Amino acid sequence: MTDSPRAALSLAGVLATTGTLHLAVPRPYDALIPRGLPGSPRAWTYASGVAELACAAALAVPRTRRLGGYATAALMAAVFPANVKMARDWRTKPLPLRAGAYARLPLQAPLIAWALKAARSAR
Repeated sequence: MTDSPRAALSLAGVLATTGTLHLAVPRPYDALIPRGLPGSPRAWTYASGVAELACAAALAVPRTRRLGGYATAALMAAVFPANVKMARDWRTKPLPLRAGAYARLPLQAPLIAWALKAARSAR
């Protein structure tokens, strides 16, 4: 996360990749959707993919970068319950999978910080 345009574009690339995966290969993401949410898990998977793509697009354009950064930070906070669900659901999986699920939890903080940095440094 060196200079702000590069950092924002890198984050946009991450979001574009994950957003595309949510739409192209939704099944693994469906299992992460907390059961308490109304509607189908697939609808939430698609909605989160579209939200990630929208955030990526907003981050990629200098004029909308500030909004994109704040929207990305909010999105990263909003998907945190899915990461908690994954960690809970995967607590009996083999160690490498379990470690990956647990590693996602603290990863949200630097993603949110990255998004906020992009927002605050936008011109």
